[in-house]
Amino acid sequence: VIIASLTISAILVFFIVPLTIVFFIYLSNISLLIYQRNSELEADPLSSVWDRARKTIASFWDIYARIWHGYELHGVENLPEGPGILVYYHGAIPIDYLYFLSRLFLWKKRLCLSVADHFVFRLPGLKLLLAVTGVIPGTREECLLALKNGYLVSISPGGVREALFSDESYQLVWGNRKGFAQVALDAKVPIIPMYTQNVREGYRMFKERRFFRKLYESTRLPFTPPYGGLPVKFRTYIGKPIPYDPNITTEELVEKVSYLSLQNCTTYFAFSYMCKFLFSFQTKTAVQALIRKHQTLPGNIWKALLERFDKRRK
Repeated sequence: VIIASLTISAILVFFIVPLTIVFFIYLSNISLLIYQRNSELEADPLSSVWDRARKTIASFWDIYARIWHGYELHGVENLPEGPGILVYYHGAIPIDYLYFLSRLFLWKKRLCLSVADHFVFRLPGLKLLLAVTGVIPGTREECLLALKNGYLVSISPGGVREALFSDESYQLVWGNRKGFAQVALDAKVPIIPMYTQNVREGYRMFKERRFFRKLYESTRLPFTPPYGGLPVKFRTYIGKPIPYDPNITTEELVEKVSYLSLQNCTTYFAFSYMCKFLFSFQTKTAVQALIRKHQTLPGNIWKALLERFDKRRK
């Protein structure tokens, strides 16, 4: 009985906060369903008709963010007035990103559409919440349409793979993903880097990853459960936008990416590929710069906890 009690207690300590977050997410969806039924709403989930419900949910998550993580948001002035693509580092649980969405809506009355992994849309009971908060599958066509309509669109190139297999070193796990750069070029919009300090100290993944990596690569499902939920300090930093440059030339591309040569690449395809590569390279460098500037490397849990009480940085 004692061993069983200790085991259950340990499990609760490790997983109670992540499970609480899941509970609150489903509670948010239930609240929206009640609101929809009482108001007899059939309008487009992205329309302003849902702003009242969005404000209520955003207020709840903002209060949670303030109480549990002392959440701060910096650099909102770097967001363009019009459309743009936000690119961010993906923690074990993207709760920091949910905090960002909530505060952005409360401060600016602005909805940022979020590109999510396909498995998110397979989760039962979240359809309305995903629609009202602007979560989209992230196909090229949908992203271009959202940008054309003036929305901010956010994406984490590392996605679930970065959530599962990055660690306190905050290494970006982007692989060869450059699709976001191509969308930005096609839509002629800037890319804005974003990063949340201490997100890996708040929530972590287990160290044994070889088995889980093979399992994920074969199923594309995140079987590894996150743990933690320590009330460490969270600060989200929005960096300077990387602007779309319609006047960039092949020669300038060579100067910016000196180790690549375009001597024998004169076709439009080659030039387009290089533009995409450069935009992707600049974005990755910008996110890494935010991490180096604002994050202790490797991450330190005790320091992240103490930062909650560091009044000099507020």
